[in-house]
Amino acid sequence: MVKIKTIKIDPHPLSITARGGNKIESNTLQKLIDVNLQLIFKLLVGIKTLLLQSPFLYLRKMFLSKINLLSYLLLLVSATSLGQYEFTGKVNVEHLDGTLYLSVVEDYRKISGVYPEQILSTTSPDSLGSFSFTGNNLPLKNRMYRIHIDTCQESEQGINHFTGHCPNSKEIVFIANNTTSVSLPFSFDKEIFCEVVSENEKAKSILKIDSLKNDMRFAFGTYRSEANRKLNSKKWFSILQQYGEQLQEPLAELYSFAFLSDRSNELYGFYLEDLRANSYYDDLLERLKQSYPNSPYTQQYEAELTSDKYLINEHTKTPLPWWVWVASIIGLLSLAANFYFFGKMKKLQKKEQSKAHLTQQEQKVLELILEEKSNKEIASQLFVSVSTVKTHINNVYKKLEVSSRQEVKERYAS
Repeated sequence: MVKIKTIKIDPHPLSITARGGNKIESNTLQKLIDVNLQLIFKLLVGIKTLLLQSPFLYLRKMFLSKINLLSYLLLLVSATSLGQYEFTGKVNVEHLDGTLYLSVVEDYRKISGVYPEQILSTTSPDSLGSFSFTGNNLPLKNRMYRIHIDTCQESEQGINHFTGHCPNSKEIVFIANNTTSVSLPFSFDKEIFCEVVSENEKAKSILKIDSLKNDMRFAFGTYRSEANRKLNSKKWFSILQQYGEQLQEPLAELYSFAFLSDRSNELYGFYLEDLRANSYYDDLLERLKQSYPNSPYTQQYEAELTSDKYLINEHTKTPLPWWVWVASIIGLLSLAANFYFFGKMKKLQKKEQSKAHLTQQEQKVLELILEEKSNKEIASQLFVSVSTVKTHINNVYKKLEVSSRQEVKERYAS
């Protein structure tokens, strides 16, 4: 007896908002394809279940392998079909003639602005101000993305986009991947790019940090004294750092880090001071390596962290241990003693070399001079005249490079 298993198929209501134009038909068709693929896959699973329960071995062999192959192919098509992002929003009247840019931000030092190397796609708003970016070519891992609009003329774009900034421009940065849907509606006061609506909570994290930064700027405007500003700078530094960590998204932390470690920011001094003692920065590197290994974000952060640590170590004089001082003093004393003995030895060598140039008679005269003998006494002892003694003495002076008996005694007296 074959048991027939009832297959329950959940309904998939379609919620399609009319936007006008070909893109709506494309989005609607994509949703219909997704729903139908899911229904067919569930039917195949049900048929496979019935075949496995069938007592007829012939039927099982005949159809089971074909159904497995069909299910596998269907999964491949479904995976490709279901991976699609959608970023939609509205702009106000003053930006209706502008161009919208979707950019991927992989250099967190280039978060704000327009950079040609970052641009993924461009579009223009329709007559009602609505726009849409859709596709399935983004990475599955989260990245930072920016949607930017400006009204630069074509002749101005080259110059303004080269500097990364255009006048009358608006932008928003968010976190997304290939399956994220993001809506950017008007705020309550008809401002654009002030709200992010998404089922992916991480998409909103950067906007939350921006909101906190605006609160900080407003608070700074109320601080009158420099002392008060310094005190509150440290407080806001800690608030921004801790809030980024609480969002549990390393890319959001990296966004905060880019602001806090910016050299043009008055919080930069607190960052260098904090880097000396706080393990937070090494912990953030580990979180980035776990969530985004080998990504440009992780590589850039690690390189900057290494550089900044080197910078603070260069400016921080660590006291030397006592044994280094002792070894240095011993080394200096040893060096001085070597110089002294080397000088002494050189003098002795020079004295011996000078004496070697003396004749036998002149050496006898030198020895008698060192014995404090007068010219008469030397003449009497050597059986020569006094004038001969004087000649010998003059020769001794020349060869020893001295000019008096006193110099002879100082140089050669033992």
